[in-house]
Amino acid sequence: MTRSLHKGPYVDERVLKKVLGKRPEETGVIRTWIRRSDISPEMVGFTFGIYNGRTHVEVLVTEDMVGHKLGEFSPTRKFLRHGGKMQKEIDAKKKEAEITAAKTAKVAADASSASKK
Repeated sequence: MTRSLHKGPYVDERVLKKVLGKRPEETGVIRTWIRRSDISPEMVGFTFGIYNGRTHVEVLVTEDMVGHKLGEFSPTRKFLRHGGKMQKEIDAKKKEAEITAAKTAKVAADASSASKK
């Protein structure tokens, strides 16, 4: 559910205070823990270090991000992979392709060294 229109977007005062009256070139990474704050047009060009529960992920704010939340650009979960039979087949094909690439590289290296002798 979105925020009501008469209230306007929620931009935390502490984040806005760090941005107003400054230029993006002068300030470095603005570290913040406030993921719920909306991105306002004043924030465009600044680099934010948004906390994801473990580290601060550096995000450069662009015009396309205005209206979104800061936390949307700092994922809190790390996707590893899907499991199951299908994933095993994909991994096997990938490993097979690596082996064939290594063999062809070895053959090419042997051929070039033989031609130099």
